Amino acid sequence: MIQYLLRRVIWLPVVIWAVSSMTFLALRIVPGNPIQTIQNQVMDRSQLAEVEAVWGLDRPITEQYVSFLSRLVRGDLGLSMSSGVPIRRMIFERMPPTIELAVVSLVISSGLGVLAGVASVTIRNRAIDFGVRTLSILGLSLPIFWVGIMLIILFSVNLRWTPTNGRIGPGVDYEVITNFMFFDLAVTGNWEAYRSYLRHLVLPGVTIGLTSAGFVARLTRSAMLEVMGSDYVRTARAKGLYERDVIWRHAMRNALLPIVTLQGLQFGAILGGAVITERVFSYPGMGTWLLDGILERDYSVVQGGIIFVALAYVLMNMLVDMLYHVIDPRLRTPK
Repeated sequence: MIQYLLRRVIWLPVVIWAVSSMTFLALRIVPGNPIQTIQNQVMDRSQLAEVEAVWGLDRPITEQYVSFLSRLVRGDLGLSMSSGVPIRRMIFERMPPTIELAVVSLVISSGLGVLAGVASVTIRNRAIDFGVRTLSILGLSLPIFWVGIMLIILFSVNLRWTPTNGRIGPGVDYEVITNFMFFDLAVTGNWEAYRSYLRHLVLPGVTIGLTSAGFVARLTRSAMLEVMGSDYVRTARAKGLYERDVIWRHAMRNALLPIVTLQGLQFGAILGGAVITERVFSYPGMGTWLLDGILERDYSVVQGGIIFVALAYVLMNMLVDMLYHVIDPRLRTPK
C-alpha cells in the first residue's frame, strides 16, 4: 500500500504538468486574447500594446510557456488579468465553498442512494422496488437546473424556509480563519452565523444530492444483486444469521467498491463542474469562478482553477484507492 501511494505521489507532478500544459496551449490556440475584451474601452493602440507587454502576450508562445512553467514550479499562479487579484487568494475564497457543497451533496446522495438501492434488492419485484427504480430513472432524467428552481419555488418562495442565493446572509459578521465556514464558525462560536450558513447551503446541496442519488441507487441495486447470489452470503444465511446482518455486514461491504468509485469521481466532478447549481443559487464557488474566467478569457484564472481541480481529482482517487484496502481485506492480502 505504501509503495503504491509513493508511486502515485511520484506521478503527481507529471499529471499536473500535463494538465497545465494542455490548458496553456488550449487557451492560446483559440483566436484572440484577453486584451480584446477591453479593446472597446481602450482605443489607443499604443496603450493596448503596453497592456500586452505587461502580461507578456507580445512574446512568442514558447517564451510564454517557459515563463508559465517557471512560475508554476515556484507555486506562483500569477494575477487575474481582469481584476489583478492573486490567483491563490481567489482559490482560497472559491475552493472551500465548493468543497463544502460537494461534501453535503455526497452525504445526501450516498445516504438516499444506498438506502434506496438496498431496499430495492431486499424487497424485489414489489411496489417499493418498482418505486425506487422509477424514482432513480426520474432523478437521472430531470435537469439539475429545473430541480433547483423547483426547490427554490417550494422552500424559498412559498414556505420561506431557506434563502434563495448566496453563501451566508447579508450583514452577518464572521471571522475568516480557513474559509471553511463549518469549521470557522464553530471554532469562533458564532452560532447565529452558523444557522445562516446552513440555511444557505442546504438547497444547493440537496439539488445536487437528489440528482446524484439516482446514480447511486441504481449502482447499489446492481452491485447488491450480484453479491447476494454469492457463496459467502448463502453460507452466512446457513449459519442462521439475521437477515440485516447478512445484508449490512457481509453483502453491503463487498458491494461498496463500485459505489465508492462513483462517489469519488462525483466529488471531483462537483469541484470542477457545479456551474449550473452555483448559477441557479448564486453560490460563490469554483464552477462560477471558472466559467467567468473562460468568458473573460482570463488565462490566469482558467489555468489556476483547472490545476487545482486536477489536483483535487488526483488526491480523491488516491483516497478512493486507500478506501479500497480498508473495505476489501482481499486487497490487503500479500500475493
